[in-house]
Amino acid sequence: MSKNFNLNGDFPPNNPAGEKVGGTVGDFGKKSPTKVGYNKDKEPFVGHKACAGCGGTIAVRLALKALGERVFVTVPAGCMSAVGFLYPQMAFTVNSIISTFAGTASMLTGIRAAANAKGLKDVFVVGFAGDGGTADIGIQALSGAIERGDKIIYICYDNEAYMNTGIQRSSATPFGASTTTSPAGSVIGGNRLGKKDMFSIVAAHNIPYAATASIAYPHDYIKKVKKAAATDGPSYIHILAPCPTGWGSENNQTVNLARLAVETGLWQLKEFAGGEVKITHKPKELKSIEEYLRLQKRFRHLNAADVDRVKESIG
Repeated sequence: MSKNFNLNGDFPPNNPAGEKVGGTVGDFGKKSPTKVGYNKDKEPFVGHKACAGCGGTIAVRLALKALGERVFVTVPAGCMSAVGFLYPQMAFTVNSIISTFAGTASMLTGIRAAANAKGLKDVFVVGFAGDGGTADIGIQALSGAIERGDKIIYICYDNEAYMNTGIQRSSATPFGASTTTSPAGSVIGGNRLGKKDMFSIVAAHNIPYAATASIAYPHDYIKKVKKAAATDGPSYIHILAPCPTGWGSENNQTVNLARLAVETGLWQLKEFAGGEVKITHKPKELKSIEEYLRLQKRFRHLNAADVDRVKESIG
């Protein structure tokens, strides 16, 4: 991986109408084997129509730059399909397809089977799904794919609600957060349930490799993507990706919020392999929860008791 890659590098203009992007299955068989690294020159996800400050697009872009061109991408109905598949300006410049909302993992399995049938051994099959499409709607397909043991990479970009359809609560929405289906009012102060621990659920399947990540720690994330790519079997990465639209935060605070989530202890960076969990980054000193919460309108209604409950959730 290059040590001097530019995460804020200039993006090329949108793909003009009619320009051929990506490749075909036949093309894959003619190219040289894939090497996992970080391509600082080639842009695999560019010209998308995401909201300003979108954390999910950062997660997708970094992973694809690490995996390279010889990759098959699946995204379900959600933010990335909505902002990335707007013909004729397609954002993905690698092979990509939209799956059903619930079928990301099952489609990944099918693509891997097709690749195997074509004798394509040196390609990656990766899916990018939001927290709703992973922790709720797609959890059955994900569980089945892990059990089958196929060599796929599943990445959940977690913005903590169904952002694409109107900021509805998902089971990954944290306690206290106000959404359109768990609004903060005089009777109920936002979401009353805790955040589903998908990392532990996936690890309970005894998956070969699983990890959490944050867009504020790109080197840690890319390293985990490379480990997932080298895994002989299914792998899962759950990356925190703030959403200014749904979180009620400033566009320029996305990376800062992703960093504060880690520095306050609310989001741990860890990985699971060989039946053991390892912390990959531990803050020297935890910052105050209030510093993280006050930057988001979805938490502005919290009272002292609510804030104490949020503090209790720190592992």
